[in-house]
Amino acid sequence: MESKIIYRVYTVLLGKMGPQNWWPAETAFEVVVGALLTQQTKWTNVEKAINGLKEHCMIDAFSLAQTDTDQIERLVRCCGFYRQKSLRLKEIAIFFNEHGTQNIFSLTAHELRQTLLSLKGIGNETADSIVLYAANKPKFVIDAYTTRMMRCIGIEGDYMQLQRMFESALPADLDIYKEFHALIVEYSKAYCIRKRCDECILKELDENGC
Repeated sequence: MESKIIYRVYTVLLGKMGPQNWWPAETAFEVVVGALLTQQTKWTNVEKAINGLKEHCMIDAFSLAQTDTDQIERLVRCCGFYRQKSLRLKEIAIFFNEHGTQNIFSLTAHELRQTLLSLKGIGNETADSIVLYAANKPKFVIDAYTTRMMRCIGIEGDYMQLQRMFESALPADLDIYKEFHALIVEYSKAYCIRKRCDECILKELDENGC
């Protein structure tokens, strides 16, 4: 039952919102940077920080690994928690520089996920965002928007439980995983955050409404 509802959510949102085409980054490592910086901040702030890093030629693992954290802090200050994020950026840059982006991304989705989770400051959502959007491997990202939307239509669980539900409900298709996650976020911003529940097109999927 849950699988049918989850897949139905995807088709309904795609019909309403259309393709989102997220993460138009120039390099895989830029996606890694974005995934770290987007924690607890708006994407507009992340874009500003990434543009600043690009202007200083610090968007690749080698350059970022060689940069003082003070300079990184100045460029990512707009993202909040900038001291913590600058340290994490430098640490992951050192990791990617030492092991090689190509080698790291040649791991299976499961191996890559476990490797990323072993790094300081990387949790489930960030790891899965990197696996999906940077390494281009099918691993569904569960975020606060997803958890809230599912709860509204009667589907609950922790991160791993919801991820298993989504991955069981969907074909293991990279484009579908990316598109569905983006659709959930954009729809939630337009309707859920603004409490436009009376306009919610997902209400029909659960008798309790949204």
